[in-house]
Amino acid sequence: MMTMNNQTVISQFFLQGLLIPSEYQHPFYILFLAMYLTTVLGNLIIIILIHLDSHLHTPMYLFLSNLSFSDLCFSSVTMPKLLQNMESQDPSISYAGCLTQMYFLMVFGDMESFLLVVMAYDRYVAICYPLRYTSIMNTTLCVCLVVLSWVLTVLYSMLHTLLLARLSFCEDNVIPQFFCDISAVLKLACSDVYINELMIFILGGFVIVIPFLFIVVSYVQIVSSILKVSSAHVFYKVFSTCGSHLSVVSLFYGTIIGLYLCPSANNSSVKETAMAMMYTVVTPMLNPFIYSLRNRDMKEALIRVLCKKKISL
Repeated sequence: MMTMNNQTVISQFFLQGLLIPSEYQHPFYILFLAMYLTTVLGNLIIIILIHLDSHLHTPMYLFLSNLSFSDLCFSSVTMPKLLQNMESQDPSISYAGCLTQMYFLMVFGDMESFLLVVMAYDRYVAICYPLRYTSIMNTTLCVCLVVLSWVLTVLYSMLHTLLLARLSFCEDNVIPQFFCDISAVLKLACSDVYINELMIFILGGFVIVIPFLFIVVSYVQIVSSILKVSSAHVFYKVFSTCGSHLSVVSLFYGTIIGLYLCPSANNSSVKETAMAMMYTVVTPMLNPFIYSLRNRDMKEALIRVLCKKKISL
C-alpha cells in the first residue's frame, strides 16, 4: 500500500477465491486443471478442424472458429491465475494485473455475446431465406461482421478499463471472487463510481440485453417459418442446425442474466461464485462438446482429417 495526501492507496488486491476446505484443495486443483486442459484442447481441435477441412469453410464455421478462440482465451484469463493461487496459497493480484484481467475478461466475454448474435443471424438467413443464403452471407459481410464484433468489444472494454483506472481504492482490498470482477471491484472504490455505473447500465444493455433480444427475435422468426412446413424431416434438420447454438446461448446468457441483471438481495458469495464459475469455466469447456457431439459436419470433418493423416503416414 502507498500513502498519498493522508490517504492509503491500494497497490494490490486479494482474491477471495473458492471457499474450499484445505483437505479438498488438492482434489479440486486437479479437477480445475483437468477442466482447463479440456477447454484448451476442445477449442483448439475445433479451430484446427475448421482450418484444415475445406468443407467447413462456410460462414457458420467462420463464426464458430472465432467463438472457440474467444472461449479458449476467456477461460485462459481466469483459470491459470486461479490454479496458481490454489497452488501457492497467495491470492494477491497487483492493481495493474487486476485491470488487465478485467480488460481481457470483458473483451472475450463480450465477444462471445456478439458472436452468438451473428451466428443467430446466420441461422435465420439459412432457414428463412435458403435460396438467397449465399448471396446474403457472402464473404465480405461475414468478415465485416467478425471484424466489427472485435472492434466493438475492444473499444467497450477499453472504455471501462480507463474509467476504472481513474478510481481510488483504499482500506478494503479483498475481492469476493476468484477473478477481478468489475462489479465486485467497483464496490471497493473509495471515490465516486457514478460514471462507471452509468456506463455499465447504458452500454451493458447494448452488449448483453440487446444481443439476447435479437437472438430471441431471430428464433421466433425461425420457429414461425418452420411451423408453416409440416415435414418432420425439416423439423429435424432445423433442430440439428440450431440445437447446438441454442444450447450455448442458454448456458451463456442464463448465468450472465442471473448473476448481473437479476441479482438477488440474499445471494450468497458462494452462489455468486458458483454462477461466475459456470460462465467463465464450465461454458467454455462445454461448448466444444456441444458443437462436436451434436454436429454431423464436425464429426465428418474429424474423420476426414484423421483419415488423411493415416494415409500420409
